[in-house]
Amino acid sequence: MNSKMKNYRIYIIIAISGLLTSCGLKKENEWKPLLDNELTEWQTYLSYALTDSFRFTAPLDEFQNPAPPIGYDKNERNVFSVYQENDEWILRISGEIYGCIFTKKDFQNYHLRLKVKFGTLKWTPRLEKAKDSGILYHSTGECGVDGWLSWMTSQEFQVMEGGTKEGNSGDYWSVAAARIQVRASIPEGETNYFYNPEADWVDLGAGREQGLCRAADYNSPKGEWTTMELICHEGKSLHIVNGHVVMALKNSRYWNGYESLPLIQGKIQLQSEAAEVFYKDIEIKQLDKMPEQYERFF
Repeated sequence: MNSKMKNYRIYIIIAISGLLTSCGLKKENEWKPLLDNELTEWQTYLSYALTDSFRFTAPLDEFQNPAPPIGYDKNERNVFSVYQENDEWILRISGEIYGCIFTKKDFQNYHLRLKVKFGTLKWTPRLEKAKDSGILYHSTGECGVDGWLSWMTSQEFQVMEGGTKEGNSGDYWSVAAARIQVRASIPEGETNYFYNPEADWVDLGAGREQGLCRAADYNSPKGEWTTMELICHEGKSLHIVNGHVVMALKNSRYWNGYESLPLIQGKIQLQSEAAEVFYKDIEIKQLDKMPEQYERFF
């Protein structure tokens, strides 16, 4: 075989290899739906139907012993259900029992987006409070390790009806042993941190004075869908509500009792938290890097 023929064959092999690689990358970076009628991407966990007397310890059974939680993959009272409307699958979480639906897979370096709106039902112990749920990310370990005995150690992207003084969609909460940093300050007359892109970075979470940072309210009007996006890359995360960046965080980690360890991957949980809530258009794609338009937040 002459040298020209050899070079031609090498060129063809390289071209095919490049094509396969680019196709693989394209497929890897495409949006993947996470919701179907069988909830094939998800598992569930339920703890308790809580009462106003709940004080962050397990309720007592008829013999005055701590009652066990309902547990994994036991969809009691049909808390989690899927139905179709206008050719779209919609996840309904009744909220009647505390717990979560969580992805079977762990995710790292991704862009998650979904739409959410609240229903009309509320349950104790939130009958007099704003409707509440949450997207918990980098979730690790077992469910039930938090104060409400219902969720995994994780970082929370708050989901809450707008127009109340209790909080907003986009707020940050530390769940169980999670820690993180955020640019925040405490406005005059307030006791909580509020996201402030001009402020210094502060530590929040386990072992710190606070585990909450409030965000501005960009919820859609009552009864309409709110679009929420979560961007995570190597310990950095962005909470985006209806196109507005309402929280930028970095140095995601958790406290294991001795030291802080990185918390940059894990499952995604959607909370059942005493309010009826609906989710749709849940989809995710992998990221190779933090998108350039968001680098300025860090």
